Order: sequence, then C-alpha cells, then structure tokens
Amino acid sequence: MNNTNTLKVTTPSDREIVMTRVFDAPRHLVFEALSKPELVKQWLLGPPGWTMPVCEVDLRVGGAYRFLWRGPDGAEMGSRGVFREVVPPERLVATE
Repeated sequence: MNNTNTLKVTTPSDREIVMTRVFDAPRHLVFEALSKPELVKQWLLGPPGWTMPVCEVDLRVGGAYRFLWRGPDGAEMGSRGVFREVVPPERLVATE
C-alpha cells in the first residue's frame, strides 16, 4: 500500500473536520487497515518507543473504538469515539 501524499482537510462546520486521503491500494485493504485492531496497532503509533496496549474496535453503527498509547516513561494518551457510518469497504464516519 502506498500513500500518494494526497491529504485534503476541510471544515464543513465549526464542529466537523473532514480528512480525505488517497492510497494506491485496493480499497478493501485500506478499510481493513483502518478497522482491524491487529492492523491498526501496526501503523497508528506515536513517537519511537511508544506502544498501543489497548486497541478496541466495535465496527458497527453505534459501536465504539478505544485506543490507548503508552510512552517509554509510562505516560499514557487515549482516544475514543463512536462509529456513525460504516459502509465497507468505502466509508467510515466516527466521532473522536
């Protein structure tokens, strides 16, 4: 999978950020990379030395995701949200 270095960021409202990126890869593989915890843990990392001990994805409308990163000094950072749209393999909309 190759990133074609195309990232488009728009702000359609004061409460939304839409990010669109094009990859030179089959869309089903990109969708899997965004939705399967074992794959997310391979690419959604922080700086060197950080790990992702928690990566939970309940891939359904109304389902939640939760990520927790841990730094080499024990510091932690988390992110969570709820899936609003899930249309495999073309669209994921979630809160954060």
